[in-house]
Amino acid sequence: MMRLSSGQLGSVCAFFAVFFFVTNDTTIKFLSGDYALHQVVLIRSLLALVLTMCAIAPFKGGFAIFKTKRLPQHFLRGGFTVMANMTFFLGLAAMPLADATAIFFISPILITLFSIIFLGESVGPWRWAAILIGFVGVLIMIKPGTGSFQYASFYPLVAALCYASLNTMTRQMGSTESAATLSVYIQVTFIIVTLLIGLAIGDGRYGDQTDPALKFLLREWTWPNLSDLKYFLIVGIGVAGGGFLISQAYRVAEAAFVAPFEYVAMPLAVLYGIFIFDEWPEPMAYLGMTFIVGAGIITIWREAVNRKAAQRPRTRR
Repeated sequence: MMRLSSGQLGSVCAFFAVFFFVTNDTTIKFLSGDYALHQVVLIRSLLALVLTMCAIAPFKGGFAIFKTKRLPQHFLRGGFTVMANMTFFLGLAAMPLADATAIFFISPILITLFSIIFLGESVGPWRWAAILIGFVGVLIMIKPGTGSFQYASFYPLVAALCYASLNTMTRQMGSTESAATLSVYIQVTFIIVTLLIGLAIGDGRYGDQTDPALKFLLREWTWPNLSDLKYFLIVGIGVAGGGFLISQAYRVAEAAFVAPFEYVAMPLAVLYGIFIFDEWPEPMAYLGMTFIVGAGIITIWREAVNRKAAQRPRTRR
């Protein structure tokens, strides 16, 4: 039987994780008209935790997957994940799936920009060009100053920043924590946070909103219809499978190698949007998507090139 290299395993895990995540996003967008966001995420996370304990934990030592010496880091990483998911899903409630996904992929460019501002890192012309191209793409998607502009466009931007932070922590923690442990603490954090939100505002007293994103966030909890249970099961499977696979991808392989495979989400989001929601991107939106995805790939490529150059042994002359 052929054994996959760490890079091959990481790419396969990332590819299937993306499929799970886009299916999950699509299903949550479908449910956003009838249920509160925190209720959907709570049910999803409870199902995901059960599935993790039944399908993954038995092969990873059972309850031993909860064993860790880095509990604060797990909950910090979980907090970034909660913020990334909640803000992205709020964007989905108010804008097309493909548009939100495209804006979300500004994440690699944000990481590069912040490394310049906060860490004083030097960046060459390729990555400066990528930053410029990426932000031009975002401007095309957001359309500021026009009648098509909507504030919901900022939700996936916040999600991108949080997602970049959690993946950085995944790489840092991957040397001591298994993918199963990384995944299970994500679900535990989701359950704690969404329960607290539900107890605070789940009665719907702030639910009388006209903005679709705010209505999704503040709507009253309702008992799920039996016909919708299959959709909750889909999101549970999606987040359990996707969470485990993406944690495994970034744990076993270099982030610069894995990250480009996540861009498979872009064509998937376009297809899901067209065939499920009849959302046809505007012609200019395709240009914005191309700019953002292209800038992200350039950024990841240059980071990989620079890392290899830094690791190359120097010879004395």
